[in-house]
Amino acid sequence: MNILHSKLEEKLAGLPVSVAISLPQGGWIGPPDQAQVRIRCHNAAALASLAAGDVGVVGAAIVEGHVDIEGTMRDAMAAAVALMPSDPVAARSTWWSRLLARSRSAALHTLTKDSEQIQFHYDVSDDFYGLWLDPRRVYSCAYYAEPDYSLAQAQEAKLDLICRKLRLQPGERFLDVGAGWGGLLLWAAEHYGIEGTGITLSKNQHAYVNQLIEQKGLQGRVKMLLTDYRQLRVDQPFDKLASVGMFEHVGRAHMHEYFTVLKRLVKPGGLLMNHGITAGGTDNEQLGAGMGDFIEKYIFPGGELIHVSAVLEEMAHAGWEMVDTDNLRPHYAKTLWAWSDALEAQLDEALAILAQKGDSAQAAKTLRAYRLYLAGCATGFEHGWVALHQMLAVMPDGSMTTGTMPGAQSQYPFTRDYMYR
Repeated sequence: MNILHSKLEEKLAGLPVSVAISLPQGGWIGPPDQAQVRIRCHNAAALASLAAGDVGVVGAAIVEGHVDIEGTMRDAMAAAVALMPSDPVAARSTWWSRLLARSRSAALHTLTKDSEQIQFHYDVSDDFYGLWLDPRRVYSCAYYAEPDYSLAQAQEAKLDLICRKLRLQPGERFLDVGAGWGGLLLWAAEHYGIEGTGITLSKNQHAYVNQLIEQKGLQGRVKMLLTDYRQLRVDQPFDKLASVGMFEHVGRAHMHEYFTVLKRLVKPGGLLMNHGITAGGTDNEQLGAGMGDFIEKYIFPGGELIHVSAVLEEMAHAGWEMVDTDNLRPHYAKTLWAWSDALEAQLDEALAILAQKGDSAQAAKTLRAYRLYLAGCATGFEHGWVALHQMLAVMPDGSMTTGTMPGAQSQYPFTRDYMYR
């Protein structure tokens, strides 16, 4: 044990913030009264995980109540980064690990399991999400077109950026795949005059958006369906498609099917905005230091991140032509810190909301998991371990005489300046 204590003392000396660790048998490593972060370990296993830099294992111990942490989440994350023994995206996969990962991906993303996994995350509690999201409950990366934008302003800027990139026009048929709480779907209907359809696997989101549609008097123009994208059947293809924060749940093994299904749903010459989280590393199955396992267990079961190069390759194999790709990674770091700060400011209320289901112990576990998840993800985007890409693609119509642009095979402009006017 003395060797373990010595190793921890050495690690604490090199941290960017002051940290003190309480020992299960009593006493402290580091002065607790001077520490910015205090970590209270209730068993020896947690101490060993700290010494090894297995921050995902330590995170699980926090969720399960074996470790308590005091201090701001920003200070805690700064300490966690310094404790990690190596870059969490530096791991290299082997042919065997890739085969296992693909087999696991195929098994995890059946129609039944995808529905269960989405409901596990998104149906925690609408009121809980409402505490720390913007008023439109947009649960995806915001766009800070101006540095001093509030979260609400940045989310509206993101919704409008997507609509502009898609060149939405009044009367066009628009599909939002994984429409969440309806932010983009309703923005496009109210500001761009589209006829919209949204789909989700979340029962809470389905009920919430349909209530908003009725309140706003958009019946007949907008509808929200509770269905898997693979089961959607339409009489005629859509003009434009958006998938925002959804394809992370598709799985690598189903990526070709995903883009092929979207191809079936859009008319020739139509546009797709595929907006989602991508892996920072090119050759790692998940984040190292135990972080990937933590997210899989407590937050996003079945979630898989793929490097943007692999996503674009799958998109091309399905027949899509990429016309614009934009990395909003730092925007997502700022978005996540905004969410984290909002949750941290309302912890008592958040716990009360989560406890309404009648299980106070589970409510406390869920809150601890989300505190770590939001701050940890913000840190991951800051360090480039993950990224956020908007990938705009067109489905060529095969015509060489589209409009006034020979060879365009769509109505997509020759220049991209229209996006930022």
